[in-house]
Amino acid sequence: MRRIAGIVLAVLLIGGVVAAVVAGRDNEETGTATKTVRMVIGSEKAEFFADPDVVKALAAKGYTVEAETSGSWAMEGLDLKGYDLAFPSSRAPATELAARHEVRGALPRPFYSPLVVVARRGAATVLAGNGLATLDAKNRGTLKMAAYLDAAERDRTWQQLKGAGRYGELSGTLFISSTDPESSNSGALYLAAASYVAGGGKVVASDAEVERTAPLLRKLVSVQGAQQTGTDAVFRDFVSGAGNPLVLVYESQVAALLDEQPDAEDLVVLYPDTTVNSDHTVVPLTENGKGLAELLGSDPELRRLAVRHGFRPQGDAAEFAAATSDRTTYLKQRLTGVRQAPVPTAAVLHELARRAVGQGGQ
Repeated sequence: MRRIAGIVLAVLLIGGVVAAVVAGRDNEETGTATKTVRMVIGSEKAEFFADPDVVKALAAKGYTVEAETSGSWAMEGLDLKGYDLAFPSSRAPATELAARHEVRGALPRPFYSPLVVVARRGAATVLAGNGLATLDAKNRGTLKMAAYLDAAERDRTWQQLKGAGRYGELSGTLFISSTDPESSNSGALYLAAASYVAGGGKVVASDAEVERTAPLLRKLVSVQGAQQTGTDAVFRDFVSGAGNPLVLVYESQVAALLDEQPDAEDLVVLYPDTTVNSDHTVVPLTENGKGLAELLGSDPELRRLAVRHGFRPQGDAAEFAAATSDRTTYLKQRLTGVRQAPVPTAAVLHELARRAVGQGGQ
C-alpha cells in the first residue's frame, strides 16, 4: 500500500476544518470562464474540482470555481455570506442548510457514493474466517454488519479471532475507523446504518430508541480515540500504511484511487450488507450556484469526469458499470444484495452523534 501513498498525498488539504482548493482561476488560459462560483464542499470532492479536466470542462461552460472544504455537518456553523453554493456529502446536512438559508425547491443531487470499508488483505481474510465477512472476489467482499456489531458490543479483540496471529498488525480491539459524526457526513451515516441494524431493521425515531442504541454507538466511536473531520485524511492514512486496518470511506475514493493505481494488491473493499448511500446534494445560494449545480448533473462531460473520480451519476447505473468494468475485482458495479438503511431525521441523527461522542443522556 505504501507504493500508492503518493496518489492520495497529492490531494492533501492544508489547514484545520476549512482548506482552500481553487480551481480554474487562470481565465487567460481558458479564455471562456465568465462566472466565478464560490462554494464550500465535502473534502471527498476536492480532488474532483481540482482536476484540470474538470476545470477545463467548467470553463468551457463559462464557470470558474473556487472551492473550500469542510465537514458536511460543520457547514452549519460557517458564515456562507458571499458563497454561491454549499455541497455537503448527503441529503440530511443539505436539508438543514437549505432550511437555514431559506432555499426553496428540490435540491440537485448530481451523483452519489455508497459507504464501504477498506481493509488490508490480512484483516479481510481473518474477518471472513470468523464469519464477520465473506469474500466473493480477489479484492472484494461483504461485511456482515450484524455480526460485526455483535463483536463490537462484546469488545472482541483481533487476538480472539482465529487466524489473526499470522498477521502482526492485527492486535487490540476490533473496530472500524470512521470520521467525527458531529462534523462529518460519513461518520454520521455510519451511526445511521449501525443504529438501523441494531434496531432490527427499524430507523431510530424516538427518544427511547436513541437511548437504547446509544451505548453501542458510543462503543463504536470511543474505541477509536481522536477522530478526523473528513474522509480524505483517514483514507490517506490507510493508503500510506498507517493506522487501523479497517476504515470507513466512500466508494468514490477507492474508485478514483484504482483509476490511477489498478493493482493495489493489499486492498480489499468490503461492502456492508446494510449501508447508506451518500447522495451528494447541492444547496444553491445564488443563481450562479444553481446553474452550476444543474450542469453537474446534466453535462455529459462532467458526468463522465465524475465517474472517473468514482462517483455514481444519478439515473444511469450503466455509466458507472461501463467505466469500472476493469475494476470488478474491487468494486461492485451494481449494488445488488446491499440493503440501504433509511437515514433518521437530522434532529435524531444529531442526537445519535452527540450521544456517540459522549455528550448528553444519562
